[in-house]
Formats: sequence, C-alpha cells, structure tokens
Amino acid sequence: MSLRTRLLLAVLACVAAGLLVAGVATYLSLRGFLLERVDAQLQDARFPMASALTDSAGVLGLPSGPGGGPGGANLPPGTYGQLRDTSGNVISAGSFDYGQTDLPTPALPASLSVPSGAGYRIFTAKATLGGSGFRVLVENVPGASRVLIVAIPLNETRQTLGRLVAIEVVVSLVVLGALAVAAWLLIKRDLRPLEAMAVTADAIAAGDLARRVQPAEPRTEVGRLGLSLNTMLSRIEEAFAERAATEEKLRRFLADASHELRTPLTSIRGYSEVFERAKDDPEDLELAMRRIEEESKRMGVMVEELLVLARLGEGREPERAPVDLARVVDDAVSDARAAAPARDIVLERAAAVDVLGDDHQLRQVVANLLGNALRHTPSEAHVRVLLSARDGYATLTVADDGPGLEPDVAAKVFEPFYRADESRARQTGGAGLGLAIVAAIVEAHDGTVRLDTAPGAGATFTVTLPLLGAEARPESS
Repeated sequence: MSLRTRLLLAVLACVAAGLLVAGVATYLSLRGFLLERVDAQLQDARFPMASALTDSAGVLGLPSGPGGGPGGANLPPGTYGQLRDTSGNVISAGSFDYGQTDLPTPALPASLSVPSGAGYRIFTAKATLGGSGFRVLVENVPGASRVLIVAIPLNETRQTLGRLVAIEVVVSLVVLGALAVAAWLLIKRDLRPLEAMAVTADAIAAGDLARRVQPAEPRTEVGRLGLSLNTMLSRIEEAFAERAATEEKLRRFLADASHELRTPLTSIRGYSEVFERAKDDPEDLELAMRRIEEESKRMGVMVEELLVLARLGEGREPERAPVDLARVVDDAVSDARAAAPARDIVLERAAAVDVLGDDHQLRQVVANLLGNALRHTPSEAHVRVLLSARDGYATLTVADDGPGLEPDVAAKVFEPFYRADESRARQTGGAGLGLAIVAAIVEAHDGTVRLDTAPGAGATFTVTLPLLGAEARPESS
C-alpha cells in the first residue's frame, strides 16, 4: 500500500471517528432534551388525567377544553392513564385518542410503587402493538389511597431522533466523500516533492552524483530532508572523488615505479650482454661489472625507498621515543659538508630541541632535505639550515638561494616520482621519492611540511613537529 493511500485512509478514519463522536453526542443531547420535554408534559398532564379518570361519564376520547384536552390541556394523541388502588387493581383507564383507533398502550407491570418521600417517579416502558414506547409517570394520589399512572407515547421523540440519525449519516457520508477528494488532492500536491526526490535518487543511483534534491530549505520538513540529503550527497561525491584521485595516484605510482625500475634493469641486462662479449677485453669487462654494480645499487635504493613509502602509507605508527632533533640536524649537516666540502652550508639551531618520534626516520627527513638542496642547486648556491623551538613546536628550515620553482611545479614536489625535469634525465640523481618520503614521515609524526619558492628566489622547506620538553635556547654555529 502506498504512502499516499495510507495517509488518505488515516485522515478519513480520524474524521470518521470525529463525526461518529459528534453524532453520538448530538443524539444523546437531543434525546435527553426531548425526554425532559416529555417529562414536563407528564407533570402537566397529571391533573387533567386525574380529572378525566374520575369523570362519571368516563369518556376520555372527547376534548373538554379549548386546548383539546381536559381542562384545556394539550395532550399528545395516545396519552394513556390509569387509576389503581393500593393493591394494584385498576379502577379506571383510558387514552386520549381524539377519534383515532388502534392506538398502542404502555405495557405496565402489575405492581407499581413510588419510593417513599419521592412523590412520583418517571420511567420508560414498552408499548403494545409494536409502538415506540411510552414515558410513564407514577404518583400516589394524596388522601385517596389511589395510584395515578400517566403515560405519553414517544412516537414524536423517536421520529425526531430517527430523522436526526438519517441526517447525520447523510451529512457524514457527504463530508467524508468531499474530504476524501480534497485530502487526495492535497496529499498528492504535498507528496510531489518526495516523488521528485525519488526521481533524483534514481538518477543518483544511476551514477549522476552531481544531482541534488529539491526542495532544500529549512522551512518545511520535506525541505529539511532535502538539505540533509544534499549534505549526504555532497559527502558521498567528495568520497568518490577522493577515491578516484587515490586510484589515479596509485596507477600513476605503479606506472612511475615500473618505469624507474625498468631503467636499471635494462642497463643491467645490457651490460650483462657486454660482459659475455668482453671476456677477453679487461677494460670492457671492468666497465660492465662497474655499471652492473652501480645500477644494482641504484635499484636497491629505489626498492628500499618504495618499501618505506609503502609502510608509511599503511598508516603504521612510527616508533615513539624522545629524540634530540638538534643532534640529528648536526649529524646531517656534518654528513652533507663531508659529502660536498665545496658547498656553503650554514647551520643555526637551538641548543636542544626534543621531539617524540623515530630517530631513524627523522634523520632521513633532514638528510633528504639537505640532499635535495645540494642536488638541485648550482655549486655556488648557499644552503642554510635553521632549527628553532617556539609555542610548543620545533621548526626545521632548509633554505637555498638556487633558481627556485614555478608554482605549478612546487605544488607537486611531494608526490612520488615527480621531478621538475620533465625529460626525466638522471644527471641530478634520484627517482623523485625523497620529498614524498619526507612528507609521509612528517605526517606520521603529526607534523607539517611546506615549500615556499618562486622562480629566481630559491626554495625554502619548513618542517614543523610537536615539541617534547622545555623551550630551547638559541645558539649558532
């Protein structure tokens, strides 16, 4: 069953229940009012009926007053009366028939009594001949040892109540029919946004993640639902975009890794063939062995770097231990000066900068940054290393006054296998993994790394790591 049908049935059921309650309340209220009016007539009919029952002529069917009844009382046709003694014997009885015949009479019990001190009592009795019943008053006649019984038929009351029930049924059916049509149209109109949402959801399920549901506004429940769905769809679209970007990076990574590994393998294969042909030529033999060894080492370094990136990409937490970053920087600068004694490398650092992390990985960060600065700048360029501690963070800066990088190139330097040299020449060395490893290690240590550069303005790499311990004191060397 559709939601529209359920809503329509629920509305009709509620309205029908309301109409039923209102009808019953109206019926009971009118019935009580009509019975009160009949009871008032009974009280007014006591004296005329008593007079008629004690009339020596005993003719009750003839009007005896201007009102149509005895003494001018206007009594309904079929009004019945009895006069009994205290033993229940009927002394006289009769009806005001006004010339009508076969009028029903009340089915009265043989014994009728009045509660002590009540004066009279009123009750409802059935009628003979299948009538509508009677409203009966029983009263003790004072000083006469007689019991007066007056009964007025309820024909008019029953007819009025029957007409009321018929009207209520007809009106209720008309109201329910009109309400069903109006409710169906209103529900159809109000559910139209949900139908539009369903169409949009089908389009999104088919792959159109850019679609959004309407309406999307905070004023209505459907609008708020649209806002929530659009927020969810935006997050899903972002997640799919991130997954697509990750898959693209993975494909590019695999392609670059295959390319980089293929080059040393090709060299090794080629020099192996040279080795086979140059067994009698010592110089060619020595060249082949040296080149095979060099390319093997280069491939081994590349494999090690790939393994480092793979481990870092798995999200493994690095070893956590106190590390004196100042000592790590000192060792890295000393190694760089020994490897390139002709280069101008300046170090400015704090006396002690303690961080929490992996000593080997942090050494690799500093070594890669220094190696990158020495490898990609001319021999006359200066390299400056600064280490400081402030506001709970250690800051390592490796700056050079080399040629700098274009903005589009600088945005990609931390990607694996990316090199500014699009010809992929290897005169500068490396496979483009050093800065990617730096970024991965720093991120694993809850730090950040950024590059500030411009063409002709050199390059400045800044690494920020959380500090461990007290602030450091500045010192230069």
